[in-house]
Amino acid sequence: MTAADPAPVRTRDTVPAAPGRRPMTVLVVSQALGGAGMAAGITVGALLAEDLLGSTGLAGLPAALYTGGAAVGAMTVGRVSQHRGRRPGLALGHGAAALGSVGVVAGAAAGWTALLLTALFVYGAGSVTGLLARYAGADLAPPERRGRATGTVLLATTLGAVAGPNLVGPTGAVAAAYGLPRLTGPFLLAAVAYTAACLVLLLWLRPDPMAVARARAAAAGPAPPSDGGAAAKKAATVPGPGQARVATDPEETDTETNTEASRTPSGRPGSHRPSGVLTGATVTICAQLVMIAVMTMTPVHMAAHGHSTQAAGTVIALHVGAMFLPSRLSGSLVDRLGAPPVAVASGVVLLVAGVLAGVLPPQGFAGPAFALVLLGIGWNLALVSGSAMVTEAAPPATAAAVQGQVDVGMSLAGATGGMVSGLTVAGAGYPLLAVAGGVLAVAVIPAVALRGLTGRASA
Repeated sequence: MTAADPAPVRTRDTVPAAPGRRPMTVLVVSQALGGAGMAAGITVGALLAEDLLGSTGLAGLPAALYTGGAAVGAMTVGRVSQHRGRRPGLALGHGAAALGSVGVVAGAAAGWTALLLTALFVYGAGSVTGLLARYAGADLAPPERRGRATGTVLLATTLGAVAGPNLVGPTGAVAAAYGLPRLTGPFLLAAVAYTAACLVLLLWLRPDPMAVARARAAAAGPAPPSDGGAAAKKAATVPGPGQARVATDPEETDTETNTEASRTPSGRPGSHRPSGVLTGATVTICAQLVMIAVMTMTPVHMAAHGHSTQAAGTVIALHVGAMFLPSRLSGSLVDRLGAPPVAVASGVVLLVAGVLAGVLPPQGFAGPAFALVLLGIGWNLALVSGSAMVTEAAPPATAAAVQGQVDVGMSLAGATGGMVSGLTVAGAGYPLLAVAGGVLAVAVIPAVALRGLTGRASA
């Protein structure tokens, strides 16, 4: 069986037509836990590597490793989700991140560089799960509300991701109390948080979001019925305790359901277009490259100008908050305006963020903080709009595999940005890195998004 095959999703129960709030609530809780774990690598990964390897030029190596690992993780989670469902796929990812976090702590404590770097790769392979969960949120929503559903899942990540960097000091004290390097403290938190996220999904994420999306797609078949509301009543029949029946035959779905379920975030009938996947992928990949490159070296840049680890952690916390807090707003904009205009706006915001990061005085706290907040907002706009393009364009039978491949591209871009960022700062300085990243974003993202919009209008 290949990734292109419409493999069935195994589930214990008949899939309900309206899954209710429980699956989204479970996703929100798991995202909050996973967000706390994700923030560990973002906050202290570069500092831990610089301390162990003794080289600023290699400080970007952790970002390259865990984003490179994320490429493997995105492909694996995507394929598992395609054939087994979102629940086992996402749980597998969180479990891998927990294992990697434990490995980072062990490697740093033993001074074993090979173990540390390998564990960072495994940690990255699992940490990508938090981003892939946005597609599970979209699975649970009708097409006209997918932007907001995606935003809700991403917003939930903020609860843990903002708290995580601010716990650098307290978790470092816990690590030191057990004779571990202080910088391993956030990874202790990550191990606990990712384990909890894995268990929450395995125990309570039912029905599976992938099964809901496929059932809705099957119910919204091309042939509208001629019996008015009788089919809708038939589809709502409950066959037994704890089960609800969803129509999988196009003839069992009324005209109104057909119309609503086939609409895109912009309100037009949907179609599955490979060009739409490519456009959305390019938007998200470019934003990821720029964001990772600038963000990774900001703590190192601040430390070089006299800032404490806690100050750098606070800036990263603000940045991570900006990456996810606007998600509901970004999703609403995508639902109302369409994805391409939001993508164009993301390129402009990323440009402003890069320029400000490069020119504002690094001795103060406000300059780096403001620039990193804008960097997070620009990334969020790009992620939500690009994801909407991919979701709309990918056929339901292969959506999870396609989405996983898109996030592979994001991960590889992040790995490239993480590695190049350290070498660029060591050779040419942080200001050049930040400004160049902003210029790249505004040169690529708006052009691609507008071309996609033009092609869509002519289709």
